[in-house]
Amino acid sequence: MRGKSKSSLDPATLNYTRAEEYIESHPMFSPLASHAWFRREKDRYQLCPEEGWAVITIDGSIHVHPTRRGEVDEWIYVLAHCLLHLGFGHFQKKDNPRLWNTACDVYISKFLYDMKLGKRPESFGYRVDVPVTSEQRLYEQYLERGIPEEQKHYGTAGEHASDMVFQEENNHYRGNRKIDWEGCFAAGLSMAVAKAVSVAAGYSSTIMSNENQLTSAQKARNWFIDHYPLLGALAAGFKIIEDVAVCHRYDIAIAAIDIEDKEVYINPAAGLSEEECKFVMAHELLHAGLRHHERCQGRDHHLWNVACDYVINHWLVEMHIGEFPQVGILLDDSMKGLSAESIYDRIVTDIRTYRKLATLRGIGGIDMLDKGRQGYWDPRDGTGIDDFCRNALKQGLIYHEDAGRGFIPSGLIEEIRALGQPAIKWDIELAKWFDSYFSPMEKVRTYARVSRRQSSTPDIARPKWVYQGGDDDGRTFGVVLDTSGSMDKKLLAKALGAIASYSLSRDVHSARVVFCDAAAYDQGYMKPEDIAESVKVRGRGGTVLQPGIDLLQNEVDFPKDGPILIITDGFCDKVMVKRDHAYILPKGRHLPFVPKGPVFRME
Repeated sequence: MRGKSKSSLDPATLNYTRAEEYIESHPMFSPLASHAWFRREKDRYQLCPEEGWAVITIDGSIHVHPTRRGEVDEWIYVLAHCLLHLGFGHFQKKDNPRLWNTACDVYISKFLYDMKLGKRPESFGYRVDVPVTSEQRLYEQYLERGIPEEQKHYGTAGEHASDMVFQEENNHYRGNRKIDWEGCFAAGLSMAVAKAVSVAAGYSSTIMSNENQLTSAQKARNWFIDHYPLLGALAAGFKIIEDVAVCHRYDIAIAAIDIEDKEVYINPAAGLSEEECKFVMAHELLHAGLRHHERCQGRDHHLWNVACDYVINHWLVEMHIGEFPQVGILLDDSMKGLSAESIYDRIVTDIRTYRKLATLRGIGGIDMLDKGRQGYWDPRDGTGIDDFCRNALKQGLIYHEDAGRGFIPSGLIEEIRALGQPAIKWDIELAKWFDSYFSPMEKVRTYARVSRRQSSTPDIARPKWVYQGGDDDGRTFGVVLDTSGSMDKKLLAKALGAIASYSLSRDVHSARVVFCDAAAYDQGYMKPEDIAESVKVRGRGGTVLQPGIDLLQNEVDFPKDGPILIITDGFCDKVMVKRDHAYILPKGRHLPFVPKGPVFRME
């Protein structure tokens, strides 16, 4: 139901939606609800019987009857009943599962009656008047005497079915972790007691209100400001938004950050402890401080977010900042020590798998919000915000090291220090690449016979500088040029101009040029200055680069150690290059495979 306006919902759906929102915001049930999955779709995976209201699976999936009509209070009762099966640890193997399910249903019914929560649907059993000591005691009584008539039909699945289903859904958003449901319920009870005390003391008007209370997220931010200089300045500069309705509107399961508005969103329904809030807040603040929003550069936003999460989470675990939540946290030892860009190049080759992973925002969500803007960056005031985040993290590192405040991974230190250095332009990096293959020609003195113009004084020796001949006389490189219709002509001219200028400065007198679109067009050897001036985009088909690369690799008159420079916009096939090579791409584009050679991105 999220993502739809309430005005567009039918009355039955609206009642259920309001009940779900109430349960998710209730202090006792929010930790359970934040880790559960509510399914109300009418499909072949729906497990709720036709006569029932809802069932709960062992892994926390609540299957709700898709067409059942009920009041808001009735749905509150039903959803709370299902969640309490998890919170009380009712998913236990018994000799008689049916009797055990009934004992648990009666126990929960008595609990909800004493709690005065929701309204029991009329089709359910009578109110429990007898004392209920424990589920186990009721189960033993049922084994000895059977189930009394007045204690039947307390479950939410109807008269002929159990509302506890031992089938697992294997949902990827839980990160394949076993969730401590009883621990979540204990946290909810603690929150409910704290709320009740706050109401009794007059600080809050109701148990559902949030006013005049220092939340776990606020305590976590204060801790960073007071005790952790590395992130203290960033924490002080961002506002915390803790509103269940707002988080539902943006589909934020646990947390997210809006760097432009300088806001950190933490969903109260997630039921995070103070230590978990420290981890989550540090995670979001590092997104801002390390400029992950700007470094995306046209990559797939979700996959880039996943790559950045892998890097940040490993650092935070090494730094022992708080405790990581049981869901929404990505950790993979094979990614340890890699940069976000390197991880992205890995995972982009397996999009199907990594699309299913969840960030702190949820499945397929991006916890660096853009709120429907054209991009991550607003050119009107983005520079100022970027400077703030960068300077806050750099100054935080200085204060942190001066005060000796704990361990910081070397990779994080390197990234923070790199923030203070101006970015190396792509053409300078390209020049360094040329230098590694084409060293400057060595000049030597010669005393060869002078020219006829100096024959009037032949006895006078006149040395001059000449270039040393040798293996470098035939030095060259290959250029595989994407000439498909998607290539930008201005960027193409800029790349070819840079190649020509650097080739001339390093005395590379010719390059082997191959044009590629749907086929390869061999242009032969060309002078560097002619490449930029006379190149014409011949093809207009799809981009297939491999034939052009194979042509150079198998050509007899092309040196075996000659490097290959591939210029493309990224809309190409996967290539196999057996010799040294590099790529030139427009900024914001990426290759559909993991490159083995360096990649230079044109501005």
